[in-house]
Amino acid sequence: MDDDDNEEGNFMIEEDYYTFLNVSREATRDEINNAYRRLSRLYHPDKHTDPTHKKEAEVLFNKTKKAYEILSDPHKRAIYDSLGTRGLETEGWEIVQRTKTPQEIREEYEQLARQREERRLQQKTNPKGSFTVSVNATELFSEYEDDYLDLDDSLLPAIEITGMSISQSIEAPLTVTDTMTLSGNLSTHNSTGSGSFMVGARRVLSEKSWIEFDLSAGNGPLISFKCFHNLTRTIFGTFIPHIHFTNKGVQSGLEMSLAMRMDEHTMGYVTWRAGIISSLSTSVARNTETSHFNLMFQLGIPHSFASVNYAYKIRTRELRLRGAFKFGTFGALAEYGAEKKISEHNTLSAAVTVGVPTGVTLKIKLTRANQSYILPIHVCEEVMPSPIFYSTFAPLILYYVVKKLIVDPVVAEQEKRDKERQREANKKRMAERRREAETAIKLMAATFSRIRTDEETRKGLIIVKAFYGRLIANNEMGEPNSVPQDETIDVRVPLQCLVKDSKLILHEASKSQLPGFYDPCVGEDKCLFVQYLFHNHLHETTVGDKDSLMIPKQSHRVNPTPT
Repeated sequence: MDDDDNEEGNFMIEEDYYTFLNVSREATRDEINNAYRRLSRLYHPDKHTDPTHKKEAEVLFNKTKKAYEILSDPHKRAIYDSLGTRGLETEGWEIVQRTKTPQEIREEYEQLARQREERRLQQKTNPKGSFTVSVNATELFSEYEDDYLDLDDSLLPAIEITGMSISQSIEAPLTVTDTMTLSGNLSTHNSTGSGSFMVGARRVLSEKSWIEFDLSAGNGPLISFKCFHNLTRTIFGTFIPHIHFTNKGVQSGLEMSLAMRMDEHTMGYVTWRAGIISSLSTSVARNTETSHFNLMFQLGIPHSFASVNYAYKIRTRELRLRGAFKFGTFGALAEYGAEKKISEHNTLSAAVTVGVPTGVTLKIKLTRANQSYILPIHVCEEVMPSPIFYSTFAPLILYYVVKKLIVDPVVAEQEKRDKERQREANKKRMAERRREAETAIKLMAATFSRIRTDEETRKGLIIVKAFYGRLIANNEMGEPNSVPQDETIDVRVPLQCLVKDSKLILHEASKSQLPGFYDPCVGEDKCLFVQYLFHNHLHETTVGDKDSLMIPKQSHRVNPTPT
């Protein structure tokens, strides 16, 4: 039942008190007071003598008063800004001191939420896993002497599965600070198999440190201890000793790492490993909204190397283009690839690795939630143009075909279902919002007439036409074509009532929350078309649902058609 409620809650549209008052999220106390007084004069029950209008005005006045009470109270406003209306409804806020800063309020909320969800956390797990199938397809590009071919053998090249591995882990939160982890893996390569099982327990000691104890069994028992601690605000370290009991005796090892935040986007790392495999490595990683860069050097036994990785993020297309180069005592390799988010929970990536002496390898990976499905294909043992070409373009062609024939129809169907669920979840609320908007427009009649008369007298800003919803324009700045009435609404009256001193300003937020507005097509892309007169000249503009609007503007003027 709780899951259903949470799932439905994801589709519910919350109240936007800033938009209802038509002020920005950075509005001052005076701006909020002025907006409240303006709407109070419009909706105060004492301003209406008709009993029906008086009752309707009381509903809108109470909503105006509620928005004002929240935004004018620094304590409630900080909660609302950080957590929305759900934060205001959380049990326990009465114990929070009003002298708290917004950051302290957020921390208080998180503490209350943890206490409230503790029993639910005890019943939840966080499953993670991967499934890997290694394929050897080198015969596709390898040449063999015909003298050694048997006529009875197949003429098709042999493609073999050389290895397979499965790993899975789950987390079992025992309390807010204690977590148990169970994990295991099975793998086989060239008919040789192995496996291991691990049990771990982690305890959070404070906001700055945690410890973990792990016990695993596979090729002999392995005991390890992990400790994490924030040394300063910008430096933290980990300490991981371990003991491994094998048929050849007891082997011990140690790993220590130190990390430092160099700036907002850059981290530096130093790691030392001691044991059978020993190394000293240092790396620098820089991660921004548009790119990720990593540079690493390692000196060790048996291998030393240097590597550089770069990824360019195209956020608008949810795409990452990656490139890497690595060389050392093992040889050298170059890798390039792409990662694309194909749906809300699915990410697909492909990478081509060209190296000496490894040859050419194509790696395809599908990530769904916390599960990964990996397909490394060894294409060729030598570096040759043909396997590089086919490894690069074959996945692109396959992705395009699969996307058009399978992914796009599935995603379109999912989006259609989500829109239907969103409409259904908000059906009752949207009906109320529609009635509220129609009521607001009736109550605006006197204010509309007064403001319009004043603007006509001064040849100021007069709204001629205004439509909100799913509009289809004749041209880039033209008047919208006719669309079904249930997908657009006439908002000429409420927009005119927002005009002050021949100016109209709408802030960056969904306009469906403005007085006299509602959402006529939940889940669809919406925009606002406005045609207005200013100094007796006709102007037009169309803006997106969440775009700001400031009129009048000279660029909106409609040039008269020459005769």
